[in-house]
Amino acid sequence: MSGESHHNAGRIGPNAILRIIEAMGPDSPLTREVLERARLVGYLANPPTAMVEEQEVQALHQALRETLGVEDARAIGREGGRRTGDYLLANRIPPLAQSLLKALPAPLAGRLLLKAIARNAWTFAGNGLFSYEPGRPHRLRIAGCAICGGTRSEGPLCDYYGATYERLFQVLVTAQSRVLEIQCQAQGHPACTFEIHSGTSG
Repeated sequence: MSGESHHNAGRIGPNAILRIIEAMGPDSPLTREVLERARLVGYLANPPTAMVEEQEVQALHQALRETLGVEDARAIGREGGRRTGDYLLANRIPPLAQSLLKALPAPLAGRLLLKAIARNAWTFAGNGLFSYEPGRPHRLRIAGCAICGGTRSEGPLCDYYGATYERLFQVLVTAQSRVLEIQCQAQGHPACTFEIHSGTSG
């Protein structure tokens, strides 16, 4: 069984910008430098409260890489993704649904969480196409990923998404969950592909 979710006319939820700013530190001069490079400095005074253009998300991550270097930019992306996962757990996933997932066997909980992520892909995939395949391991793909769009790299770059998925699976399925990006469009692959390893998924 697999599933896919189509794009949302090129718009992405504001967490993709807000949590990256938090991860850098809103008062840091470096944050201002990155946002100026991305032409998003206005978000320091007026943070986005609605969906943003995916080009803004792409510009932010490109500016991170250009300003900090790839490895530091990836670390910021991971922290931003972790914070996004925490935000979703605190504000978007109902407590009852969380309790039900935690009470289920991990393989079943994992499959249900994958379906929920796919249903909400319109909030994070932008013009990209999200799909998934449950299994050992689970696989998630974004074809047309905004974070690495227009970039070439020897290694994967989409730590923001990977860390978001990982946080959700660690809290709602099993604490042993780990997410790896095994292919990235920046490497020349047709889609960014993530594997979810937990030791109990199925």
